Amino acid sequence: MKLRKLSLRTRIFLTMILLVLLASILIAAVAIYQYREETKDYHKQRLERKEHSIKTHIGRVLNGRQNTWEVKTENIPLIFKEEIGNIAEIHGLQINLFDLEGALLISSKANMQPSLKDKCIAAHILNDLSNTLKINSITNAPEHRFVDYHKENGETFQSLYTYINDSKSKPLAILNIPYLERDSFLSKELDAFLERIAYAYLFVLLIAIGIAFLLSKYITKSLKTISDKINATRLEKRNEKIEIEDTSEEISTLVKSYNSMIDELEESAVQLAKSEREQAWREMAKQVAHEIKNPLTPMRLTVQNFQRKFNPQDENIHNKVDEYSKTLIQQIDTMSSIASAFSNFAKMPAQQNETLNVVKIVKLALDIFNEDYIHFQADEDEIVAKLDRTQLIRVVTNLVKNGIQSIPENNENPSVAVLVTSENNHVKIIVSDNGNGISEENRVKVFEPKFTTKTSGMGLGLAMVKNIVETYKGSITFTSEKDKGTTFTVTFPKALQHELQ
Repeated sequence: MKLRKLSLRTRIFLTMILLVLLASILIAAVAIYQYREETKDYHKQRLERKEHSIKTHIGRVLNGRQNTWEVKTENIPLIFKEEIGNIAEIHGLQINLFDLEGALLISSKANMQPSLKDKCIAAHILNDLSNTLKINSITNAPEHRFVDYHKENGETFQSLYTYINDSKSKPLAILNIPYLERDSFLSKELDAFLERIAYAYLFVLLIAIGIAFLLSKYITKSLKTISDKINATRLEKRNEKIEIEDTSEEISTLVKSYNSMIDELEESAVQLAKSEREQAWREMAKQVAHEIKNPLTPMRLTVQNFQRKFNPQDENIHNKVDEYSKTLIQQIDTMSSIASAFSNFAKMPAQQNETLNVVKIVKLALDIFNEDYIHFQADEDEIVAKLDRTQLIRVVTNLVKNGIQSIPENNENPSVAVLVTSENNHVKIIVSDNGNGISEENRVKVFEPKFTTKTSGMGLGLAMVKNIVETYKGSITFTSEKDKGTTFTVTFPKALQHELQ
């Protein structure tokens, strides 16, 4: 699910929870990092303290009264033969002493059978030791000191190398202290700390969820009210203003803007409705005047011609009078049909609400057509709805007539199919033709008054059909494919069982 599809309330809620979780993870990460740094400092300082203690102890042995040997490198194994083990045991670390060339002199490890690698110090370590001068954090004195780090079986080992000096501060031997970093007790402390902080953050998270839920609900409550009002806003009806108390400045500004928009909208709606009515009647008047003028011209010419050529002595006078009369009657009928079309469109259909068998009425409406390519089909013998008989016939005849007129004369297999079917609680009347179809640019204009693509007619048929259908709480839709035909679907509610009793 994309974030932008979530509601504002959900996003506020998730954001607050995410912030708490991120804070928890960040603090846990900082705690683990701090633990590792403290552990590193702990081992470093501990090794330095052990180094200082061991060097001090070794110095006492070298300069003590018990030592009867001359203090020099060759005598180191003899001097520490008995003491090296005691020193190692007292300080709890293994101790190795090497000569200045890196050869092993003596080790505190009992029964040690050193390998060739353990018998001497690597050349790079000797080089680093001689070239590395550091300040001792305990004595604050500079000294040659080097620590070699390596890992074995997941454990970290430190191996310290430093010089042992004689009383004249000259290097006498190299002291090596192997040191294993044991973190078990520190790990237990970290695990205990993380466990306690996990419980604490779980409690904080539960509180944050409750606060986030209430806060998001409070923040979006006003927005929900505004949203509902905006969704219910309609141009054709009177809209209510929003009244919200005890809200933030931002929401208050939004409410004022909406209320101001409602005032302007109502004023604009009134002006627009007035303008549309005036424009509609103006256009309708122009259309009616235009349609009426069309038959008036041939009527005028016919009368003038009759007046100019009238001769009572003419033996064909009766035939000419009949011809002139027929022409006038045809034009008068045309004007009458124009007036009827205008009258039918302007007049709202009366809701008689008769209980009708739609199948029977549709079949009856098709009887007036002489075209043999009109095909009727019904899924059931009886589908009952509450409609006005006359208006239903007008809907069917207009749709069928529209289908007939859309079929070009060069179509070798013309077809208009009328189907009556029911679906759930609705009855459907489907009228299909294989005519020219409706172009893309004309589809939005199909139900507009006075729109037509034919050379005659006022274009009121489909507009009248839509008017009737919507009056009876129905709907009309269509699908069309250019040069292949059009299908109109009219849907009406069926009569419910309690309405038939």
